[in-house]
Amino acid sequence: MIRRFVDSFRSRPETGVVETPDSVVETEAEATARALDELGVRIRSLGALMPPLVTSRLRQLDDLLRVVLVTASAEDASTEQRFLLDTMIRDHIPTPLEAYVALSADDRRSDSRATGLLLEQTALIRETLDDLLNQIRTHAVAELSVHGRFLADKFQAPALTLDSGSFAGGR
Repeated sequence: MIRRFVDSFRSRPETGVVETPDSVVETEAEATARALDELGVRIRSLGALMPPLVTSRLRQLDDLLRVVLVTASAEDASTEQRFLLDTMIRDHIPTPLEAYVALSADDRRSDSRATGLLLEQTALIRETLDDLLNQIRTHAVAELSVHGRFLADKFQAPALTLDSGSFAGGR
């Protein structure tokens, strides 16, 4: 009876909406993915206010961020790598983007100083993302190599000879 009373507050028949409990928490990766989705929507919504080259560069960054995010999750990126990725998504790209679109239309022309500065920043972010992706992949390859050496050492049978039952080359 008490449960029905409590549930009556959660469910609103007039709207058909059922509220979810506050205890549902998203993971760090889910929060970063959601922030990236929001950034992508923001970039697309601002496209008409920016020169095509700026919009194109930002969309390319969005695409690359998605690759890095998937790779970071799949390859178990370090805390520092995940933090850098999250900071790029939540601060390093949106902050200059919002400052740029707040400028006058003249300051957002293709040949303006502000556009040049934003393009320089996007190029630097691109380089950093390329480096981050390489670090994540290199770390995964290194871990795989170390694991391979471990398996070889653990399971490789020592070479035995029949003559004395000793190891090859041993006496």
